[in-house]
Amino acid sequence: MEKKGILYPVGTPIGNLKDITLRALEILKGVDLIASEDTRHTRKLLSHYDIHIPLTSFSEHNEMRRVPYLIRRLKDGANVALVSKAGMPGISDPGYSLIKEAVKEGITIVPIPGPTALIVGLVASGLPTHSFVFEGFLGRKKGNRIKKLTRLKEEERTIIIYEAPHRVRSVLSEIREVLGDRQMVIGRELTKKFEEILRGRVSEIEKILEKKKPRGEFTLVIQGKRYK
Repeated sequence: MEKKGILYPVGTPIGNLKDITLRALEILKGVDLIASEDTRHTRKLLSHYDIHIPLTSFSEHNEMRRVPYLIRRLKDGANVALVSKAGMPGISDPGYSLIKEAVKEGITIVPIPGPTALIVGLVASGLPTHSFVFEGFLGRKKGNRIKKLTRLKEEERTIIIYEAPHRVRSVLSEIREVLGDRQMVIGRELTKKFEEILRGRVSEIEKILEKKKPRGEFTLVIQGKRYK
C-alpha cells in the first residue's frame, strides 16, 4: 500500500516577516504543495525566503471543494503544508475543516508552531493570562454578536476577540452595552510597522477610535467579570 503523505499546519508571521521559525522554513521548502488561505499574501512570504513550491488556494469560499482534493493528494503520498493568511492555521480560518477530515482519514498531522495574534495580544495586555477564553470573530450580524456577548456576561476569565476594522466601533459599543464599561486592551497591526496597543475602559477606547479611522486587524482583550 502506498504511504500517505503528511499534513503540516504551519504557523506563519502575523505581520513581521522575521517572525518565522527555521523549522517552518524547512517544511515550506520541502513539501509538495502549500495550501493557502490567501495566496497573494503567502506569495510575498515565499518570495521573501526564495521558496518555489506549488501553491493552491484554500479559503472559506472554496473549502468545501478543496478539502476532498487535498485529502486525495495526501492519500496519494503528497506532503502538504497548510498556511493561513497569518498566524497558526485552524484558528478562526478554514484550516479546521481540512485538519478534521485528515484526522478522520488517518493522515499524520505534524503541527509547526508559530505566532498567534490572540496570544500576542493577551501577553501584551497586562490582564490575567493564567486563564482565558477565545471567542474568535463574533460575527457579521448584530443579533448574533449580542447573543455571544450575553453568554460571556458572567465569564470570569479574560476574554479575547478578533474583529475587522469596519466593525470594531460597533462591537465596542455592544461590548459596553452588554458587558459594561470594563477594562480592556486593543492590539492593532500587531508586530507590524504601525503596531498600536490601546489600553483603558471600553468607553475610553471608543473615544480614541472616534478620532481616527480604524485600520488593520484588531485583537480585543477584555477583562473578565469581577465580583465584589
